[in-house]
Amino acid sequence: MPLAAVGVGDPAPDFTLPAGNGGTVNLSQYRGEKVVVLFFYPSDDSFGCTREACAFRDAFEDFVAAGAEVIGVSSDSADSHERFARRHALPFRLVADVDGELRSSFGVPETLGLLPGRVTYVIDRDGVVRHVFSSQTRFAGHVGRALRVVRELARPAAR
Repeated sequence: MPLAAVGVGDPAPDFTLPAGNGGTVNLSQYRGEKVVVLFFYPSDDSFGCTREACAFRDAFEDFVAAGAEVIGVSSDSADSHERFARRHALPFRLVADVDGELRSSFGVPETLGLLPGRVTYVIDRDGVVRHVFSSQTRFAGHVGRALRVVRELARPAAR
């Protein structure tokens, strides 16, 4: 059962998870360095998830230019993530939340009680959530909204 949903102004739960391209990813490794765009998606290679991941891929250089790290999360295995990333030339890390603990710690809801939710979090350099966008069907909305917030956080006055 998911915990209460993490919202804007809340500290982002830290994690260490295996990545599809080898090694592990730890949220705290970006603290003080980069804004993190953490997007939860239901499954590698499904129609909507592929569209969303490719939209993040297409905007990846814009995220990098604004000082952000993009990380995708699903319950698929690290091997599945590696194949998914290779098939679609995804330049960002995909982490394997196989047991769903990270999804639960963020309180990501299920859709219709069956399908893992699609939620994007923008986490500032201090580890605080600054934006949350949840939509199962507005795939590109995750990217556009996250990029706007990342750019706002990149402005000198926002630091």
